[in-house]
Amino acid sequence: MDKRIQRIYVPMTESGFYILFCLRQPQHGYGISQQVRRMTGGALTISAGTMYGTLSKMEADGLIAFVREEDKRKLYQITPLGAEILDLELRRIERLYRNSRGEICDE
Repeated sequence: MDKRIQRIYVPMTESGFYILFCLRQPQHGYGISQQVRRMTGGALTISAGTMYGTLSKMEADGLIAFVREEDKRKLYQITPLGAEILDLELRRIERLYRNSRGEICDE
């Protein structure tokens, strides 16, 4: 993995995390925003500017790829590089959680 990409994305913003997490299945921006709202009980709302700026950047960096267009909406899906970045971030979050519980990590 390109260390520059890793430095850019790990740690992730909460919005970036949820966008990438939701793209484990093909999805369009509006669908992602609805899924995030459901997942967070409305605690996180991703604005259109944040959504489409993040999708554009992640696509340019190779974390997601355009899959197809449906009803004039672009569907994206995570790439192997994106899955690798997501896995790093999930492990980081899990480590934070374990540490907050007083557990010692032996990674």
